[in-house]
Amino acid sequence: MGGRDVRRALERLGLNIQPLEGVKEVVIRLQNKEILISGPTVAQVVGQGMTVYQVIGGVITERGQTPTVKELFTEEDVELVAQQAGVPKEVAREALRASGGDLAKAILNLKG
Repeated sequence: MGGRDVRRALERLGLNIQPLEGVKEVVIRLQNKEILISGPTVAQVVGQGMTVYQVIGGVITERGQTPTVKELFTEEDVELVAQQAGVPKEVAREALRASGGDLAKAILNLKG
């Protein structure tokens, strides 16, 4: 079955295929990595209440993501450090990050 026959069969099923022009890159983000596809051919298939993207070819690169670091302090901690050290909240937040969430150390570092 050729490309033309496949397109006709899909149209009979109520599916519309349109190529997407100018696609430079497709990024698939997973929990612990990203898959980058550079220079692919992409088609949009629309029908029966859904849209599907078909990605063909291209150069595939995988890269790991740095894990998200959970803050070791709360917004109340930020407010307390900002108030005690007399600094803006963002400065207090950075001091808390640098001190590993230790409030007393963050305040002392900002005052000293």
